[in-house]
Amino acid sequence: MSATPTPQIAITGLGCVTALGADATSTWEALHAGRSARGPLTAIGVDGCRVTEGAEASLPSWPSWPEKRLRRLSRSTRLALPAVRQALSEARLLDANDRCLLPRLEMSVSTTACGMEKGEEFLRALWSKTRTGQSARVAQYQSQAQTGAIHDLFGFDGPVMTVANACAGGGNAIGHAADLIRSGMTDIVLAGGYEALSELVFTGFDGLQSLAPEACRPFDRGRRGLMLGEGAAFLVLENADRARARGANILGYLAGYGQTTDTHHLTQPAPDGAPLERAMRRALEQGRINASDVGYVNAHGTGTPFNDGAEAQAFHRVFGAGQTKLSSTKAALGHTLGAAGAIEAVLCLLALKSGQLPPQINLLDPEPLVAKALVGHGEKADLSAAMSVNLGFGGSNAAVLFTRA
Repeated sequence: MSATPTPQIAITGLGCVTALGADATSTWEALHAGRSARGPLTAIGVDGCRVTEGAEASLPSWPSWPEKRLRRLSRSTRLALPAVRQALSEARLLDANDRCLLPRLEMSVSTTACGMEKGEEFLRALWSKTRTGQSARVAQYQSQAQTGAIHDLFGFDGPVMTVANACAGGGNAIGHAADLIRSGMTDIVLAGGYEALSELVFTGFDGLQSLAPEACRPFDRGRRGLMLGEGAAFLVLENADRARARGANILGYLAGYGQTTDTHHLTQPAPDGAPLERAMRRALEQGRINASDVGYVNAHGTGTPFNDGAEAQAFHRVFGAGQTKLSSTKAALGHTLGAAGAIEAVLCLLALKSGQLPPQINLLDPEPLVAKALVGHGEKADLSAAMSVNLGFGGSNAAVLFTRA
């Protein structure tokens, strides 16, 4: 008996909301203009913090829903909904009323803080002995509230897997979606991540002195920390045969996925980058693609001393001294934690489609191991493959490999 061939996985829809734009197109244009979203934060209280700036997104409007209903939703939900709509619309899965044409659609999503600001509102009300609205705050805080709102607004149902392994979660959520399709458990998945700024997370990073007091400078020898941001991104992953049969526009293919976990340290990656290297090589092996064929890598690149040094070593061993181009878009968009891998996957697909490469902004003194690889302003390339990589607290590493349609 011959083995069942592994299905090719197509991307048929994508969407994102970031601090640089309310959709994928505006985000992409702002990136290539070399803009940074860094600015004073108003969505959360930062009094007493060492750093008071970050990458804050503007909440997109939703004309079909009354403002009163929108105010009840968590900030993370309001960031996620427009990104989902963009992805489903591009995949031709919405009717004229923005209702999903599929009654059942599995989801694989990533977040770290869920609707944390609703939990913070609950605590403030508790301290002030205000009881009004407390049950709603508790309900909107939990992660099922955000995915429940997606089900409610777009009119579909189905199982939801929520991945919460820190900053690698977005990449792993997409990888899990691909595994579901490869295994034959389903033939279409909505995958992505979302994250809103919250006081707990921001003050935690500030207390660890991990936030850059000025511009975030990934892969610069003078880097001093990360910039927190917020946003959401979603992709429609689909068995390519199904996508072609229904006449969907294929934006690219997910060719490979690699995931590893190291036990070096709770918050620091292994200094030699070996676990990340294994994740990248596994993605290349699954995709049957040579490292030399990968034209662009969207790095995790947080701008912290330990992370970027470990990444630089891993990239140098896998891709060499500069043929494969490299940049971290967190210098412009901020580190969006659970949403990062999903947003950066979208950017890889846009790079494959356009041939434009997101520049590495804020560089003054680049890390020697990757100096030749870092993308300059206005660079273009004829790409056939691109990779997104992410590292998370607890030693989680993810690499997702895309190829051009």
